[in-house]
Amino acid sequence: MSEKKLPTVAYFCMEYGLHSDFKMYAGGLGILAGDYIKGAKDIDAPMIPIGLKWKQGYTDQKIDENGKPYDSYHNYVYDFLEDTGVKVTVQVRKINVVCKVWKTEQFGNVPLYLLDTDIPENSDAWITGQLYGWFGEERIAQEIVLGIGGVKALRALGLHADVYHFNEGHAALAAVELIREKMSSGLSFEEAWKATREEVVFTTHTPIKEGNEEHPLDRLEYMGAFNGLTRDQMVRIGGDPFNMTVAGLRLSRISNGVAKLHADTSNKMWKEVAGRSPIIAITNAIHTPTWVDERITKAYENGGDLWAAHTEVKGELIDFIKERTGTQLNADNLLIGFSRRAAPYKRSDLIFSKPEIIEPYFESGKVQIVFSGKAHPLDDTGKRIVSNLVAMMKKYPKSVVFLENYDMTIGAMLTRGSDIWLNNPRRPLEASGTSGMKAAMNGVLNCSVLDGWWPEACLDGENGWQIGDGFETTDFAVLDEHDSKALYDTLLNRVVPTYYENRNKWVEMMRKSIETTRVEFATKRMLDEYYDLMYINNNK
Repeated sequence: MSEKKLPTVAYFCMEYGLHSDFKMYAGGLGILAGDYIKGAKDIDAPMIPIGLKWKQGYTDQKIDENGKPYDSYHNYVYDFLEDTGVKVTVQVRKINVVCKVWKTEQFGNVPLYLLDTDIPENSDAWITGQLYGWFGEERIAQEIVLGIGGVKALRALGLHADVYHFNEGHAALAAVELIREKMSSGLSFEEAWKATREEVVFTTHTPIKEGNEEHPLDRLEYMGAFNGLTRDQMVRIGGDPFNMTVAGLRLSRISNGVAKLHADTSNKMWKEVAGRSPIIAITNAIHTPTWVDERITKAYENGGDLWAAHTEVKGELIDFIKERTGTQLNADNLLIGFSRRAAPYKRSDLIFSKPEIIEPYFESGKVQIVFSGKAHPLDDTGKRIVSNLVAMMKKYPKSVVFLENYDMTIGAMLTRGSDIWLNNPRRPLEASGTSGMKAAMNGVLNCSVLDGWWPEACLDGENGWQIGDGFETTDFAVLDEHDSKALYDTLLNRVVPTYYENRNKWVEMMRKSIETTRVEFATKRMLDEYYDLMYINNNK
């Protein structure tokens, strides 16, 4: 990191995963944001995180007696949040919506500020009700509060930011507010846009074009998202329909993808977008104290018995699984962890694709696998994936487990106590995959296709295993067949024999896994790169 005085960064994100009981996160984006601000506290970086105070958080997703997921929501109260005494007002559908600003002091020099519409002044208290609970008008209203309200909150709190970092497109309307401010002081739209670009940096996460949020312009205008700009000006920023990622790319001086491969994918995906910022790569990282078991670290650093430490942690995972599901797994047998959002491209059930090959291993218990993950409440396809995993649990009751209602507690247990961390998305559709980093630093060996962060870390056969050869095709049937064969070949001909027949080699690989990831994929490296490559504007 540069020795210059660091710029103060206002960091906008829709969700923050700080700990399990603080229901402000849905998945990987929020966990990353939580690790980010914890890492910023550790290095005393000047950060101002901005988000929304979700009354009901993300869905609780349980499994019913028929093996199908169902969603429920609960109102949460957080005693540790401090009332700043500040309120700001935004307009939604020409109605004034008052946003109360809370903060948490948990992270010292990096207090998290959260905007809340669930207060008596509002008839639109629902806006900060459910994280990702809706699309359409509700989502736009949430993004008005996060972006426009977030900038107004900074002003009302008397906080100065040198840089505005939008973590995903949800925050793009903050730049519309920055432009409006500058125009109200006399600048033209062109001048205001240019000046705003110099203040904004943007992180894109979604490597599937269809997964990047779009809104019809009429709806944005009706909801009040134009915020004083004209329709033509909004089209120039985000297109028609208005794409939040395109807007982020055009409103920033520089953007980044969250792994080297992901940056390549993003540059190809958005190459036709005129006037966009360059997309560089800053690979995600994890907050080591949050995710890495101290017993593993101690054994590694002191040359202790790494296998004994792992066996102790694995035993705790097996007890946790028994307590949650009633299933008693065998501590001596290979245990695979697989924890992902239930989305088709992640192929949670690829390991079941050829029952004639894998069934004997599950029936004997020689291979055991633990799944967890949620589907979006409105994603019927994702829910079918979860139902299929639950069906596999019933088919192989002694060796397949699904842990319902995934959260940070389950994530920590799985990434610490599994023997193998399995990841088999359709390349190149994985953005990064930070769960694999957590596993690697705990000595849990990654077995993954060459997607996300793994191409940067993989030393095949030394610190984990690669599945396949990086093959890509848009014909998913062909890709799935190719990767299915590669998965079975790697798992059954390399992983299983090493686990059962060469314990010394396995432990060597565990040590190598920790050695090659503990610095490179920790938050300090990531934050150093954000400051050196994005926040410190060397073009000024």
